Amino acid sequence: MRNPPDEALGATDTLPSSPPASGRGPRGGRPASGQAKGSNGRKREPNPSPSRMREGDDDAPVRKCILSGERDVRPHLVRLALSPDGQILPDVRAKAPGRGAWIGVTRIELEAAIKKGKLKGALSRAFKTGEFTIDPELPAKIEAALERNALDRLGLESRSGTVLIGSDRIEQNARQGKLKTLYHASDAAEDGNRKLDQAWRIGNDVEGSGLRGLALPVSRTILALALGRENVVHLGLTDRAAAKRVSEALDRWLHFIGSEPSSVSCETASQGASASQNIGASGSTGQRPAVDMTEEFE
Repeated sequence: MRNPPDEALGATDTLPSSPPASGRGPRGGRPASGQAKGSNGRKREPNPSPSRMREGDDDAPVRKCILSGERDVRPHLVRLALSPDGQILPDVRAKAPGRGAWIGVTRIELEAAIKKGKLKGALSRAFKTGEFTIDPELPAKIEAALERNALDRLGLESRSGTVLIGSDRIEQNARQGKLKTLYHASDAAEDGNRKLDQAWRIGNDVEGSGLRGLALPVSRTILALALGRENVVHLGLTDRAAAKRVSEALDRWLHFIGSEPSSVSCETASQGASASQNIGASGSTGQRPAVDMTEEFE
């Protein structure tokens, strides 16, 4: 697989205050250290750890978590930005200018890293300075930002007309095999969930599989506010690209709070009921495409 020339796979990066004309970031300066070499002397790609990769992610830029050392595509990680006044702030949309470092751990793991001083050490190495302050509320701020980002994404898709609400409409599209993703409010009735889950399985000809909608950790009231609708108990998406965008935003939030998706996408449901143990709401199979990795350094 080709390696995108201008998208290096570092734990840190620098975003310009104004994007360059090409729309791409800085080039990687030198290859990753510590990479094994094959018998022909060429670098051997390291074994990627299981991640929440999904169809279409193979072209996404990859970054390394400064705490775990694991690599994943940017949409699955959280960028931490160093502000001009020395504060470490969450930059979940990766838009803030200046130096940034990436993390892919859960909130519990981040809190432990802060308590043990591991985050400070990792950031000091990433930013090449120790002159910064880590707010004790950083984990809470990241969680709030990820939740807001996920709900904002649902709102954007709703306004663009890609979100279905209403049990009857969702069931009809599910039985016709048009539904790509299905979500339930946390306070949705179990019988309503089961009815739509079964319609989704029938529409995809995978009855008896583990295909089911994802119960979100927010109530119908919160979903209604996010979508600008009334009484949103269930929602679905029929557009593949929109489903992917929503799934990425939700997966990252749920991963951070330690509530991994347990539903299965229609693309992978044909693997059977056991697939639900390994595949997230986005259709993640835990497999990552081979990439020619280079490390980004300033």
